[in-house]
Order: sequence, then C-alpha cells, then structure tokens
Amino acid sequence: MGTKTHKSLEFGSLEQEVYLNLWRTYDRLRALEEAVFGPRGITSQQYNVLRLLAATHPDPMPTLSIANRMISKSPDITRMLDKLEAGGLILRTRPVENRRTVLISITSGGIDLLTEIAGPLQQCHERQLGHLSKQELNQLTSLLRTARKPHEQEKKLWS
Repeated sequence: MGTKTHKSLEFGSLEQEVYLNLWRTYDRLRALEEAVFGPRGITSQQYNVLRLLAATHPDPMPTLSIANRMISKSPDITRMLDKLEAGGLILRTRPVENRRTVLISITSGGIDLLTEIAGPLQQCHERQLGHLSKQELNQLTSLLRTARKPHEQEKKLWS
C-alpha cells in the first residue's frame, strides 16, 4: 500500500486543485468588488447590465441580448431588471410593431451611477490584480480563455 502525499489528501486531482483555486480566488476578488457595489445598492450582475446598456446608449437593447451578453448568467433576469427599473436606472419599452419584445435603455440615473463607480471600481481592480505584471495578466487572461473555451456557446458575444 503506497503512502499518500499531503496534496493528494487535499485534492482528488490536479483539475480539482485548479478549480478550487479558481473558486477561492474568485471569492477573495469578489469581496473587494462588493465593497464598491454594495454601498451603492447594486450587485455585480446589475452593474454588468448597466455597463452593457451604456455601451449601446442611446440605443436600447432587447432583454434576450442582455441575457446572452452577461458575464455571469442570471437565472432570473426579469427580477434583476425589475430592481434596476425600480431604482430609476433603466427604462423598459415595448415596440409597437412587436409587443413581445422588451427593449431596455439606461437612464441618466444609470449613467450617473456608472460615472460615480468608475474611479472606485478601477481602484478595486488595481487592488485585486495590480500586483501582477502586464505579462502575467496577459498570460492569465490567455489561460482563462483557453480553460473556458470548450464550455462557451459557439456564438459567444463576450470575449
């Protein structure tokens, strides 16, 4: 009977060790981000919606397009949009020619919130990853893209 190393007791495989390291890293980085979003009454997913809408402003975006472009999939995008609308950050409209489609626009309040968040969020990203060199950041980006590539949709709209 062979002896097990310390690492083999902690992790079932190298893949599991990498996955758990990704999860732990996400948890630590997310905590810093929540310090930016929480006091402003939004989540990172709601910020992502506002960011997507600002990119197409003044043109609205269909709800389905927003859902497809989200970084992290939301099981209930309708509820998330309800909260953003209640906060005066987005506006929903239905085109006369197709009442089944819901178009979402960012409001001036949403633009103002993104402007308010921009500086603190950049400082947050610097705290999260500023200790890495540009070469390390590029390498990490490449590795992460490679790791998720087989699990992305074919026509992925987010890079």
